[in-house]
Amino acid sequence: MDSGARSAIRRGRALGPVLLAVAGLLAFASGTARAAPSTCAGHQVRSLSFASGVTRVYRHGDYVCAMTFARRPGTVRTMSVSVQARGSRPARDSGRYVHHAGPVTVHAGHRCVLIRGAVGHSSVSSGWILC
Repeated sequence: MDSGARSAIRRGRALGPVLLAVAGLLAFASGTARAAPSTCAGHQVRSLSFASGVTRVYRHGDYVCAMTFARRPGTVRTMSVSVQARGSRPARDSGRYVHHAGPVTVHAGHRCVLIRGAVGHSSVSSGWILC
C-alpha cells in the first residue's frame, strides 16, 4: 500500500467521529426547536365580530396580538389576520385554515393599531384603536 492510500485512510478515520458529532448536534437542535405559539399573550381588549368569524385582540405591555377564529370551524377556508401599528407596515398571517389564523403580534408601544380579520368572503376592520 502506498503512502497516498494510507493518508486517505487516516483522513477517513478522522472524519468519521467529526461527522458523527455534527449529526448528533443537528439531531439535538431539531429536537429543541419550538413551534409557533397558538395563542396570544396578555388580556383580551377587543372582540371584532363579523358574519363568518371573530377577530380577538390582546394586549401585553407594549405588544398587541390578534387572532381570527372561524364561527363554524371544521372545513378548510381562507382566513387572514393583520395588525398594523400606526407608522409601520402590517404584520399578516393568511392562508387556508380549519380553525384560526394567527397569532400576529406587533410592538405598538403607545401608538394606535389597525386590526383586520377575514374568514372566506366576510371581513372586519377595526379602524385605528387602542390609541
